[in-house]
Order: sequence, then structure tokens, then C-alpha cells
Amino acid sequence: AGHNILRFDCPRIREAFAEIGRDPPEPKGTIDSLALLTQRFGRRAGDMKMATLAAYFGLGNQTHRSLDDVRMNLEVLKYCATVLFLESSLPDELVDNSATPSPETTSRRRSSIKSSPPQSSVDQQTGENSTAIPILSFVSPAEAQKDPFDLSALRNGIAPEVLQSDIPMEEEQNQQSETVAASEGTGDQEGFLELDEITIPSIRATHVPLYEGSQRMKLQLFLGDRTLRLHCPRLKVRFGINGKFVDNAGRRKLNFVVDLCPSLCKVLQGCDSAAKTISVDSGSGSDWNPVVIQMNGFQNCHTARIHIPAEFNGDVERYAAEIHQRELSGDTTTQKLISSNPRAEELESLVKSGTILGAFLSLESYDYQQRAGVRLVARKLVVVPQRV
Repeated sequence: AGHNILRFDCPRIREAFAEIGRDPPEPKGTIDSLALLTQRFGRRAGDMKMATLAAYFGLGNQTHRSLDDVRMNLEVLKYCATVLFLESSLPDELVDNSATPSPETTSRRRSSIKSSPPQSSVDQQTGENSTAIPILSFVSPAEAQKDPFDLSALRNGIAPEVLQSDIPMEEEQNQQSETVAASEGTGDQEGFLELDEITIPSIRATHVPLYEGSQRMKLQLFLGDRTLRLHCPRLKVRFGINGKFVDNAGRRKLNFVVDLCPSLCKVLQGCDSAAKTISVDSGSGSDWNPVVIQMNGFQNCHTARIHIPAEFNGDVERYAAEIHQRELSGDTTTQKLISSNPRAEELESLVKSGTILGAFLSLESYDYQQRAGVRLVARKLVVVPQRV
């Protein structure tokens, strides 16, 4: 683990062992903070040298001594994690109320950003050799030096069993899918496709009007001529809903993370590839956020984040996803409606780490503040009882 170890330290180790005629040790896994930060935030991050980041946060000069560099790397990573986590929590809520603009709108937006005066914004671009770190403008260097970021609350809040590499078994999902699909009715399931109905080459993306007669466009995913929406009968929640995160208006943003079986992972990657191609071809220069999340440190472990759309009527805060409870009676499976417009508290109590859910998902694109991608949005969730 370290900063820029994949391109510097690891090759130096291999060279050293080659000089003495021995095979170099191969790590079971690596954590390169430079690769992680660059992959996640791209060119918006500017100069990502550890010495530059350390100087910004007032951590002193890099001594280029092993233990000192490790200590500095940990401090830099903690500060960066704080800043980048806060930044990453802002755009999603804005996207909730913003459809993907047309290519022309996107170009005009980028032009207006470039022509506007310099601001402390996550979207400012920096030259390759610039020492300015625009994304770090959320944190004052002086303040950061006083109070190091403490990860203990986060660490204690994550159940140990959640961190295990408990990949859901695709065979179990396939065995249950036919029974579940037959028992979940037809009216609310119409238009949602089972995974075995989807072939990757048939997935396509195109721009369509935001609504009939609209001049604004949005990117839409299709399977052939059908709007692509997914029914996933069995998803395991890795990280449950946390209502502590709010938007600029103080309204809670609800989402959760699920493990992906191989077949669902391939479908989502196919959707991601099709949407990204059209987005780039249409002239968008936004950084693309993959819908499939690779869990660092876990082999073959992929996850995805599912969002629950919000509905606000004055001060009343509710969410537009039906919640059902699957009930087993002998060989018969039925559903019981729990809530058609649940409150945040209801969702938090039902969608916890380790919960098994059936999910009816729509795939919605976004392109906002130089970030683009595809979001999974829950339209209906079915809580599956755990076997004793």
C-alpha cells in the first residue's frame, strides 16, 4: 500500500530481485492511493503528487524515508478521503431533479464554465503541471492541520460480517427466479426484464426527448425496442440505508449498496458501455462514473448503488418506491404491501446490511457538473424473509 507504488515501488522491487536472480514476491492485493484518486476524480484532481497534497494540508515536506513516507501517505489519504467523500455526496441529489441535457446544452454549459471567473469549485480544470488542487478547496489547510480525520466512527459502524467477501451465488438466484417471478404478479412487473431475457449485444443507448414535445434530450437505454428496466429477484444488501446524508435543502438522500452476481454484473457493464459510448460520441467531456463498483481488497467482488427517488409535498418527506414483504406459506409465495410511499425511517429499518431484496429497477442517465453515468433507481422493493 502506498502512493504511486504501481508505477514506481513495485517495478523497483522487481528490478532488485532480478539483480540477485530470484523471483520477486507477488502481493495478494495492492492499494495505490494515486491510482484510486486519479481513477475516481480524473483530471479534476490536478497534480496528485503526495508532496503537493501534503503541502496543501500543512503536513510538512516529504522526506523520502520509508516510515516517514508511510505516515505521510496515511495522513494525506485521510484528508483526501474527507474532502472527496464530501464532494462526491453533492452531485447525486442535484441529478435527482436534473435530466440529462442535450449535447448542445452540455456544450453551452461547459463553455459558460470556462468563461466564468475562477471560483472554489470542484469543476475547475488545472494544467498537468499546476500545483493548485481545486477539489481541495472545500477544506481549509489550517483547519485540517488542527483536527485529523478520525475513521473510528465509520469503522465501528460497519458490521464485521459485511466486510467479508460473501459473493451471492448466482445458482441460488437462478433457481428461485422463476418461482418468484410467477408469484409477484403481472401488473406491477410488466416492462421489467429478467436477467435471462437480456443479451448484451442487444443493449443500446440513444437520446430521446425528455417528454413528448420537449426540446431537451435525455439518454435512454433499450433492449432492442423496449425500454431497459430490470427485475432482480434476489439481491443482498452490503451497506444499508443511512439517513444521515442530506442535500443542500436538508432533505435526506437515500441509497444503499448491493452485491452483484456475475450475470447482473455483465448486464450492468453492458449498459454502462453502451451509455458511455453515446455520451462521448455526443460531445460530453464529463468524467464517467461506472455503475459497477469494484470492491478494493476483495477478489471478484462487485457492487452497485441503488437510489430511492424522493417525493416532497411541502414539508412531507416520502419516497417513491413501493415496499413489499414476501411471505412463504408452504410451497406458495405471496406478497404483502407494506408501504406505497414510505418514509425514510421505514426504509432505514427495512433495508439493512445483510437484507435480501427483490428489486424492480429503472436505469437513468445523468450528466451534471462534469460527472456522467447511469444510476439504478428502485421502483419497487420486495423484502425476502431469511431462512432460519
